[in-house]
Amino acid sequence: MQTNGPTQIAKGMIGVDLSGPILRASLVTSDGAILRSVEAPLERDALSAQIARLVADLGGNQQARSLGIGLPGLVDPQSGRVHFSTDLAATMREDFHSELEATTGLPVLLENDANAAAYGEYVAGAGRGSRCIFYVLLGYGIGGALIFDGHIWRGASGFAGEFGHITIDPNGIQCACGNVGCLETVASAPNIVRRTHERLFRDGTSSLSKLATNRDFTVSDITREARNGDDFALLMLERTGRYIGTAIAAIINLLNVERIILGGIVMEAGELLLDPIIREARRRSFQPCFETTEITAAQLGLDAVTVGAALLAARKHETTNP
Repeated sequence: MQTNGPTQIAKGMIGVDLSGPILRASLVTSDGAILRSVEAPLERDALSAQIARLVADLGGNQQARSLGIGLPGLVDPQSGRVHFSTDLAATMREDFHSELEATTGLPVLLENDANAAAYGEYVAGAGRGSRCIFYVLLGYGIGGALIFDGHIWRGASGFAGEFGHITIDPNGIQCACGNVGCLETVASAPNIVRRTHERLFRDGTSSLSKLATNRDFTVSDITREARNGDDFALLMLERTGRYIGTAIAAIINLLNVERIILGGIVMEAGELLLDPIIREARRRSFQPCFETTEITAAQLGLDAVTVGAALLAARKHETTNP
């Protein structure tokens, strides 16, 4: 387990990110500043116990007044029920919410990870000063969230924003959600790696890439080689950007939002991915809509989910306990 930050800290709120193989938890101030963080490999078979340990490491209810959990899937933050999660299905029991409250001693909010990240960016990151934003979480899965005037738009049943499950290739592969050709099947971190592997073994010219010497490369490795000028890695990021830009154009035309913010581990590629996304979105969207929409990288990086989950949990706690 890794930790960082001071040991003597003021009372704040805790946010936890369950959206990848590493569990991250942070103690956060009311304005979104991180006071202290801990992280450890995700223990899927003992998740509530692991969260309770990390919360204790951050000071527990002695230094925090609420706990927010950001996780991938369809989440009802009012009831605390997780209706669907492809990544955490085995751990999402009906009593997960109440079990967490019992083991941590804190009021708990369960929230979709993209919603949490969007709120974090809205309050303390790239969304500051905006009235309406659409946030895209490009990680081990792909999520989206829409915020209007400080409020997450949840839709009729509470599950709006599943950007990763827009169909991008009707003839593509089956997604974990059961549909075929979702954006997630081509642009999430594991699927960028899958596509890169497939092309490495199909295209003889790609053998010149340094990626060909490592069977266990990650999306971060692809980004690193692209930054080092590897033509094949650059090609894979360019094509990924075109997929994402196509879906972004649909958001621009449909919602005409003020700002679209792109975050998650895939955005470690920075302008190597952002530039083709913007070019494709420009090509496919109505110009008056495109020209009034800023497309930008997130500012909070991998801390967005923990920050947003912490702030949302605190807001709910303060509303119910004025």
